[in-house]
Amino acid sequence: MRTRIKICCISSEEEAGLAIEAGADALGLVGSMPSGPGMITDDEIAKITAAVPPPIATFLLTSETDAAEIIRHHQQVNTSTIQIVDSLTSGTYQEIRKALPCVKLVQVIHVIDQSSVDEALHLAPEVDAILLDSGNPKLKVKELGGTGRVHDWSLSQQIRQGVNIPVFLAGGLQPENVQEAIRLVQPFGVDLCSGVRTGGRLDEDKLIRFVVAVKEA
Repeated sequence: MRTRIKICCISSEEEAGLAIEAGADALGLVGSMPSGPGMITDDEIAKITAAVPPPIATFLLTSETDAAEIIRHHQQVNTSTIQIVDSLTSGTYQEIRKALPCVKLVQVIHVIDQSSVDEALHLAPEVDAILLDSGNPKLKVKELGGTGRVHDWSLSQQIRQGVNIPVFLAGGLQPENVQEAIRLVQPFGVDLCSGVRTGGRLDEDKLIRFVVAVKEA
């Protein structure tokens, strides 16, 4: 099965076009976060989303932890997918589905230790996909993505083997290591931000090398 490619931290229509032209299947659009790169306003997310042609998926990265606030956030931007980067602390996934029946839900699991595997297996029945990243929501200033760090892929492999929904792999991926990541974890898709950027800007050369590496894997 072909490994899907999601390019995150898209900041403009120009970057969206560059990623799509290179072969991206999905684009990540980062809302307000406590830390990390790529944040843009809801108005900018909505503008980019409106310009992205199907079948390219658009992911809203939201740090909201209340179901009602996640719904409200999405209604400002109208992406095809919601990527919940923190734990849901109020309300339910069912509430979100009822309010937004055509929107896919992706829950981020920050892979830290064996408890992350347990968390993923517990939440998998609630969502459409899981995305495995290298943040740490337990810190005083939460890390919810965009760290550029590689986590323990053997834990990601356990999660991928234990769930029956698509799994995206993120965290420190780049053209030089993505083939090994795919070989070990065998994810549905791979996701990255800093690995295809230079000075914070999307780097066409790195982007093309990453896409070629994924396709060769």
